[in-house]
Amino acid sequence: MQAIMETLFDIVYLTLVITVGIRMMIKGGKEKQYFLFGVMAVVLGTGDAFHLLPRAYALCTTGLDNFTVALGIGKLVTSVTMTVFYVLLYYVWRIRYHVQGGTGLSACVCLLAAVRIVLCLFPQNEWTSADAPLSWGIYRNIPFVLFGVLIIVLFYKKAHETNDSAFRFMWLAIVLSFGFYIPVVLFADAVPMIGMLMIPKTCAYVWAVLTGYYDMKRNPDYLNTEKGL
Repeated sequence: MQAIMETLFDIVYLTLVITVGIRMMIKGGKEKQYFLFGVMAVVLGTGDAFHLLPRAYALCTTGLDNFTVALGIGKLVTSVTMTVFYVLLYYVWRIRYHVQGGTGLSACVCLLAAVRIVLCLFPQNEWTSADAPLSWGIYRNIPFVLFGVLIIVLFYKKAHETNDSAFRFMWLAIVLSFGFYIPVVLFADAVPMIGMLMIPKTCAYVWAVLTGYYDMKRNPDYLNTEKGL
């Protein structure tokens, strides 16, 4: 039952975010933020596919223990693309709220993202091992969590300062994505059921993507494009 339900969930998730992302890239009109949001969604979906598709296949066949290498490589790819996802989201924030300057802030974002990706690439992570060290799971996620906190604060402040009703809960979607992700990193190996938190974490990502999509659909450029079809 787990194999069937989890596989169906993953297929729906991947199909939804990639389809929405492609649609935003095509239909975003003159608004660069929507095109970038679309790229962000496609990066998220394709990156997660590297882990979720091997996992679904493993669950439906001989089990996770027989696909350690494929799942480990998938986790590595997903870790990198998740980081890229938040870098793109930062630039959506800059475009949406017409942020000028702030080179120090951008440098901080890029530095945290680069440190996270470099740490993910260290062989000490032992991605393809069944007994990957927890310590490196913590090390590589320290800059990622700091990065996440920064993005949360940025969206929270600007949405409230500008009374941006469409993005007023974007910060909460990011909080939930990290809130469900961190326990999995820390405790899933010891308590496998905690791994189920990846489902609500995924739902938080879908919420973030759909926030941008529905905002695009209310945009005059998008509406004019639809009328012209």
